[in-house]
Amino acid sequence: MLDTPEAVVEALRENHERPHGTQRTVTAEELVEAAEVFDEPDTLVTALLELMTAYEFTGEQRKSPVVFARLLKLWDTAPESFSPWEAHQVFWRFKWVTTSLLQVPEVPLDTVRGWIDRMRERYEEAGHGMQPVAAMRHHVAAHIGTGVEDAYDLWVTRPRTELSDCEACETRHRAWHRVAAGDDAAALDAWRPVLAGQQSCSEEPQTSQARALLPLLRLGRTDEARSHHLTGYRRVRGSTGMQHEVGLHLEFCALSRNEGRGLEVLAENRPLFGATGAPLDRLGFLTGVEVLLARLVEDGHGETPVAGPPGRNWTAGELLGHVSAEADRLAAAFDARNGTTAVGDRRRERLARRPLLDEPLPLGLRTAAAPRTPANATPAAPAAAGPGTPGVPGDFVALVAEARRLNHLGHPGDSRLWTRIAERLADGSAAHDDRLGPEELLRAELAEERAYRLRQKDEDAESGAELETAAGLYEELGMEWRALAARARALAWTTGEGDADAGRDEAVRVRLDRLVREAERLTDEAPLTGEKPGDGEAAAGVDVAADRVVAYFTVLYADAYAAYREAMRRDPEESGSAPERFREAVGRLRAEAERLGVPHQVANARQFVADEAGRRGDVALAESELRAALVDIEASERPWRGSRPRALLAQVMLSRQEPAEAAELLHRAIADAVRYDDGDFPLAPTYSLLGHASSHLGDHAGAVRHLSEAAARFDREGEHGEAADVRMQLAGVLTEAGRQADAVAVLESLLSEESAAALDERMVAQIRLSLARGLRELEEYLPSAEEFLRLAGTVSGWEEDDAPIRTLVTADTAVALALADRWEAAEAAYERALAAHAEAPNPPMIVRMAREFARLTTAVRGDEGVEAALAHLVRADGVLDAVPADVEGFAVWYERGEVHYRRARVLAEAERFEEALAEAEAAIGVHEEGGEHGELPRAEAVRFAALVEGNGLGRTDEAIARLTTAAARCRNAGRPEAAQILTALREEYMARPRG
Repeated sequence: MLDTPEAVVEALRENHERPHGTQRTVTAEELVEAAEVFDEPDTLVTALLELMTAYEFTGEQRKSPVVFARLLKLWDTAPESFSPWEAHQVFWRFKWVTTSLLQVPEVPLDTVRGWIDRMRERYEEAGHGMQPVAAMRHHVAAHIGTGVEDAYDLWVTRPRTELSDCEACETRHRAWHRVAAGDDAAALDAWRPVLAGQQSCSEEPQTSQARALLPLLRLGRTDEARSHHLTGYRRVRGSTGMQHEVGLHLEFCALSRNEGRGLEVLAENRPLFGATGAPLDRLGFLTGVEVLLARLVEDGHGETPVAGPPGRNWTAGELLGHVSAEADRLAAAFDARNGTTAVGDRRRERLARRPLLDEPLPLGLRTAAAPRTPANATPAAPAAAGPGTPGVPGDFVALVAEARRLNHLGHPGDSRLWTRIAERLADGSAAHDDRLGPEELLRAELAEERAYRLRQKDEDAESGAELETAAGLYEELGMEWRALAARARALAWTTGEGDADAGRDEAVRVRLDRLVREAERLTDEAPLTGEKPGDGEAAAGVDVAADRVVAYFTVLYADAYAAYREAMRRDPEESGSAPERFREAVGRLRAEAERLGVPHQVANARQFVADEAGRRGDVALAESELRAALVDIEASERPWRGSRPRALLAQVMLSRQEPAEAAELLHRAIADAVRYDDGDFPLAPTYSLLGHASSHLGDHAGAVRHLSEAAARFDREGEHGEAADVRMQLAGVLTEAGRQADAVAVLESLLSEESAAALDERMVAQIRLSLARGLRELEEYLPSAEEFLRLAGTVSGWEEDDAPIRTLVTADTAVALALADRWEAAEAAYERALAAHAEAPNPPMIVRMAREFARLTTAVRGDEGVEAALAHLVRADGVLDAVPADVEGFAVWYERGEVHYRRARVLAEAERFEEALAEAEAAIGVHEEGGEHGELPRAEAVRFAALVEGNGLGRTDEAIARLTTAAARCRNAGRPEAAQILTALREEYMARPRG
């Protein structure tokens, strides 16, 4: 009931606590109407200021000048109705009106300039400085594109006043001036205080983060761009007052080749299509949408469904046309109003931009809405080869010859060429040529390549059938060795998994043994070198000696591989035929490779031994074999074979706590895989390992970069569980690096409906727990509480073995609700946590919950909450009394010391200083039990005891003595920062007058 001025003021106070949005704005309008009923100008002033604030921060600048005109009239007629703060706001909000008028193209430019003149007159009459006026003139000049440098100089050379924009906003304008001048580096230097978090306000850093994205991309500072997108976008998401900034994030997605992410951002901001109160900002949003959609349409995704204005379904092409038409109209209206082409020029410049990266910038996010290539799209050209791989010949005969050459060398670049050969035969752009030898030979080679691809997809039966086809064709051509090699590979690749396939494994072993004996027989009958070619070999110009050596080792390698797989399925300590067969097959491969001088096959044998040794825990043997394998590969002059053993050796070095060498090995492995076009090298897990190594080295930026890349690659391969694991690691690294907002953005992306559906319930629960705690760290208490409540609902149905987890979640939920000022729900959750603890004890969580409730109770209720706070701490003492002193993994001394410390603070706030000092000293004594681990909490307890003595009890000398001893102890214990804090307080007391 708004039947009194006091009721309206109270309603205004409540509305002011709401987040900016439609509800707050509508309520503010209603409260202005309610205030008008009373003959109380001061109430109306407060209501009008609240309404103007709502308009300013929800993108309703069209309406703001009318409200301010009413305020100005009240200022002229009833200045006594304005409090000092409200009087200040009258002059402050002159600036808001100027920027609001610029937002609306229907407002003539003369009107805008006339308003600035009125602002100057009012400032002069009140004795205020002119710097804010100069700032407004600069804003106009920058908008219309004329007289910019002069206006800028007049602004920045004037001293700041109490009515100047805050430092963060001025920093943004200075930086943006440099961006407009084409100096990205200078702009980012100017932006540093805001982007580094040293300057902030209600609009910053999120506004600057959006505007800095393009300069960062253009300068190649992609790590910073990624971070500012993650954290900045969360702050502007869905905000009608941040339309332009949302548009810049959409543009960033397009220019960093993250169109899928852009579609998600577009969907999350669909309501912004209905926000028309700030036309200039709307133009910025629409242009960002257009940049994204243009990229999609140009790449053949014009039929992709996208989120557009509500009321109908849209494709990318349809929405592009709709948005383009409206944005063109708006830009033309501004240019007509301004008499320049500046607004249209800036729009055209944005639309002309193309992606700034060759590959998508890994953002670390799970993106569900990636556009799909249409079925009728023109096939993409073959990927460019790395510098170590020959290109793709245009001539078909040369293309096949090059594929054969690379295949003979075991060069991974042959796969790309065989794919191209198959495509050209299929589309009719090439046909068999007699210069290539018999057609059956090329068919057999392509069948082998298809078999390899099917094997990678775990389609073993289809793979085996292709190899049998190849073997048959080779036999028809008289190429007995190749037929033998194809059949050996087919058998090795179809080795069964698990004990259920033991019978099939035995059959495979028998057949492989026959093939090995056949290979040995052929070798005995005719040496591998010097034999005359068969008809097919001669027709194809095959180097018989080299070809048959390759085939011979293919058979031996297949035999070793099958034995290796069987051995790896057995228990490492198991004796019997499998380990013996492994040693025999691998030994044969190595001996023959050494006899015939084939070092890369020696390296293969060593890798088998190293892998099996690592599984048995013989890390020393694994390391020595892998190092030797790399030497063999160097001798083989086949550097492309080094990536796998390097990655394996890196895993060994990580297990030996040698992350520096591991990182070096992984960098080289990845570089060589890319250099030599090894499309089969497992880049996703290798990047994941590199991120792990970088994290251990303290290289957080590198860890973020590599883990983001790993997650993106796992997603592309359809391995969403592995991608989620990596993103959890990424969130941990970001948190450790102090980038909690980045971590929260990553975790939020994992909990989208489509993303979460691909994960098991426990993984989702772990992600939600990390997200809830991350939001709490960001002081986003209500969203944190909501996540905890969802998590509590999930774990409530878990088995009894998980009961301690339910206690943990319920306790965390209680604290989150209290932090969110939802006390009734918090107290109910508190009681549920105590009940859960009675059934499934989780002492650390209950004690910490009780401590936090004690802190928050006094913070909210003041002196009235002291007894309730002390009761929470008594409960914590009771929980600790029931815990055995030697319980593993629980530092009882720490928790007990922190309870004493919290009790000291509660008592001190109640001015019960003697009792507070006793509790602080009790905390000091208990933390002594922690040894070196207790030094920091002990130092804090000493600091607080000194504050009680010096400030509460007036015992300055005792406080100084306490601090002197404690600071010396901290220095001796290697805690210089703690010593510095204690010394600073000591010096403060020393400077006080005595007597």
